[in-house]
Amino acid sequence: MPDDLLQRLRRFHDDYFPLHEDRFRSLVDHGQQPTTLFIGCSDSRLVPYLLTGAAPGELFIVRNVGALVPPYNGLHGLHGTAAAIEYAVLNLNVQRIVVCGHSHCGAVKALYEEISPEAKNLEAWLDLAREAVLPVQVSPEALRRTEQRSIVLQLERLMDYPMVRSRVEQRRISLHGWHYVIEEGEVHVFDVKDGRFLRASESEHSGTGPYHDVDPDTGSIFNEIDSAWACPEGVLKGKSS
Repeated sequence: MPDDLLQRLRRFHDDYFPLHEDRFRSLVDHGQQPTTLFIGCSDSRLVPYLLTGAAPGELFIVRNVGALVPPYNGLHGLHGTAAAIEYAVLNLNVQRIVVCGHSHCGAVKALYEEISPEAKNLEAWLDLAREAVLPVQVSPEALRRTEQRSIVLQLERLMDYPMVRSRVEQRRISLHGWHYVIEEGEVHVFDVKDGRFLRASESEHSGTGPYHDVDPDTGSIFNEIDSAWACPEGVLKGKSS
């Protein structure tokens, strides 16, 4: 049986690398300077470089089941995603953080199903998305809304990271919530003002949240006390495009 992985490794070395060798050498000589932290689901159908058209060195990527963000609790636990967030913000000085979920997400579907008693880590991990679950009968529409609600929850949790919050306040970092609809080849981006996801092909921005523009009277850029942010009306009621 042919070793397909070995053949792919050889093709990379023989065909792709020679065409981009200068780029890779520059990344070694000058170090990586990615502008975006991409927190994505581990699903094999989600390919960040295809979605964004990014070249090597442009994305700092962390992936996990469901594209979830663990809480910042100051306990310094063994959370690879939390460590990646801190490193991207404090060491790499990224300008954007994207949380990217997708349609037909197995993690979201698992929230409505029985989980194998052997999957102790998975069961605990999925608790990070349980607030997104809707008290309705499972349907494709309910799953789609839950996927989007989970993305918003992760954006909200990011704001509990002190280094993220301070840089959002200073407008040094922007947060973006994306829902990739696989069968459409379209990313829907979260608009906090409308409380819904918009098709990227029709949106004027690549996602906004969790802040409004600066209020000239109060100086506030946050919308956290607004119920539309805590439980976005559009996402809850299915106003997404």
